[in-house]
This record gives sequence, C-alpha cells and structure tokens, in this order.
Amino acid sequence: MNDLAAVVGAVLDRRLDPGSAAPIAVALSGGGDSRALTLIAADWAQARGRRLAILTVDHGLNPDSAGWTADCAALAVRLDASFHPLSWTGEKPAQGLPAAARAARHRLLADAARAIGASVILMGHTASDLAEAAAMRAEGSTTPSPREWAPSPVWPEGRGVFLLRPMLAVSRQQVRDWLGEHGESWIDDPANDDPRFARARARLAGAEAPAPPEPPAPQLAALATAAEVDAAGVVTLPRGDLPPRLVAAAALCAAGTARPPRTDRLARIIEHLAREEPFIATLGGARIQAKEGRVLFMREPGELLRAGLAGEMLAPGEQLVWDGRFEITTERVAVIAPLAGHAAQLPPAQRAALRAIPARARAALPVVLDGAAVACPLLEEAPGLTIRSLVRERLLAACGVVVRER
Repeated sequence: MNDLAAVVGAVLDRRLDPGSAAPIAVALSGGGDSRALTLIAADWAQARGRRLAILTVDHGLNPDSAGWTADCAALAVRLDASFHPLSWTGEKPAQGLPAAARAARHRLLADAARAIGASVILMGHTASDLAEAAAMRAEGSTTPSPREWAPSPVWPEGRGVFLLRPMLAVSRQQVRDWLGEHGESWIDDPANDDPRFARARARLAGAEAPAPPEPPAPQLAALATAAEVDAAGVVTLPRGDLPPRLVAAAALCAAGTARPPRTDRLARIIEHLAREEPFIATLGGARIQAKEGRVLFMREPGELLRAGLAGEMLAPGEQLVWDGRFEITTERVAVIAPLAGHAAQLPPAQRAALRAIPARARAALPVVLDGAAVACPLLEEAPGLTIRSLVRERLLAACGVVVRER
C-alpha cells in the first residue's frame, strides 16, 4: 500500500494552511486510528512550524476510561503537544446511548477547538468506518457516512469549526499494520465488539467499504454563494429547481436549528418549489414563503414559543449565541430578550427600519433592554455590544463553499 503518512500528508497539504498560526487540533481516543493520525499530524505540524493540540473525550462509560485518558496525555507529552482532556458528565440516556455519546463528543470537541483558536479538528475515520456506516443504514439507522471535510455537526457549538478526516482512503487494518511497523500500541474499546450496538455489529460483519461520499456539487456552492441573507437572517433564493441539500441548509440556517428535516417533508417542499404558485410551509423550524420568483426562509415565529426563548443577562466580556443565529458579545452588563412584545418601545428610526424586515421574521430578533429603553442591535449599532449574524457563514459552510482551513 502507499505509505500511510504520505496519504495523510497529501490530504493535510490540500486542506490545511501551512502558514497559519492557529493550532491543529486532533481528536485522540487512544484507539489505533486516532493514534496513527496523531503521530502523522505531529510530524506534519512540526515540519511546518505549527502547534499540535490533542483533544481527548472521556465519556465516562467504561471503568478504564481514566486510564485511556492518561495514555493519551502521555502521548501528548511525548509529542510536545498541548493536551486538553474533556469529560461527558451528567446522566446518560438508557436509549440511544451511542448517538448521545457521539453528539456529546462533538459538542465538547467543538467548544475546546474554539477555545484554543483552532478551526479544524482532525479525526481518525477510515474506509472501514464508511463500510460500517453503510451497514448501519442497511439496518435502518440514519448514521451518515463520514466525509473528508465537513462543518462540525453540532450547533451552535460547532460554529466556525470544520472536521477533517484524512484517512478515508485506507482501511483500519492498513492503519494497524502501519502502527505495528512503527512499534506503536493502541487501546481497544470493548464496546466496539458489543453486539448490542449497531456499529459493533457492522464491524463484526466486516462489510466492504463503499466509495467515499462525493463532495458537494459546484452548483450547490454557487447557489449558496449567490443567496441573499439580510441583517435579520432571512435567506432569499431564486425560485426554481433547487437542490434538496440547499433547501434543507437554508431552512436550518435561517431558523438557527440543528436537527435535519425529515426526508419526506423535504421532498414535499421541493415539489411545491418546482411549481409557480405561491405557497407557505414550515421546515426545520423555518417558515418558507415562495412568491414572485423568490423563496424566503426565515425563523418560524411559532418556534419562539415552543423553544421558550427568554431574556438573558450578559456580564462584560460574555458571549451568547442568540436563537442559533446571532453571536452577541458585550463589554457591559446587558439583558438580551426577543423583540416580541417590545417593538413599540423601539426608537422611531429603528421602528422605521424594522418595516423592511418581513413581519413574520421579527418576533425572535434580539433586543437590548436597558431600563425603560429598548434597542435592536441589528437595526442600529448598540454601544458596548457587538453582534454578528451566523446565518450566511453557516450556509456557505454547509453547502461546500469553504473547502480548506481559513
């Protein structure tokens, strides 16, 4: 086979910026795949003068997990890399444990990466993981196939964070062979052989790996780049033959939600979009309004009540992601609340500016409550407060516009 380090290095060369000052984060479990990736990434980073940060998640599901974390810490010392142990605490669900553990892991990894200034997390998935994901879907699972490059799947923790899997072209056995050639040992989690879990059953079955998922089509990236996103986070697309992936992404980004829409629901929306008559629908927490050659995606106002969005107080220096759509940082004490019930208290200039925003998109917009004064920082700059819309950035990431480290 090709040398594993050469295979991985070629992907790192293509996806990472060798001159970046940001650390390269790698998710290390102690298993063979992530250990091999960490060793190769350490050499790649050292040759380019970049720092390596090792992130290890202890799920608290195995009595030996503390020892596994200690083993990962020892490797970090050996490689002169910073080490960041992370723990999944709290009660664990009785049902759906693997999915819950996966989501918790991604949340912890994304938070840690952003805290250290890393925008890319390396992960040790291989062609064997592709095979297992396909076998799990054949059993009825909705587990997606891992992609070489993809935005973090958690939101809003994963904002601005991408996952890079540079070993999808090699099998787990090839990785084990490479480790053996280099005199390296690794940890085997017994859960990987527990037939109660779908992934373990797929692994034991030894399914053949399918081809890696195709990258997003250029048409998808072009349409996302051309999309209009206003200050209120309303996404506007031209009416026509829109790719389902773009419609789903536009809905989630405009709504600030994270759960992908149901396939059947999305298919019905696509059918409506192919026609010319106006229609209104909801998808993934977004309200969709199609008319006059345009399709608008905005926050569904009913979701405001269902989510129980309430006011929050920020201390100086604190940061808040409001409603999954706006990142707010303040230099002073500030109370942030939804616009619903406060629109009449806005200053006259802001009330006038508000009329340019679709009525249904207004209720969940953030306002700053300062005693009797109310102000919307999206309509006029608020002293001591910075607000950044995440909608367009997230849409571009979801649709394959961002293809390498920035």
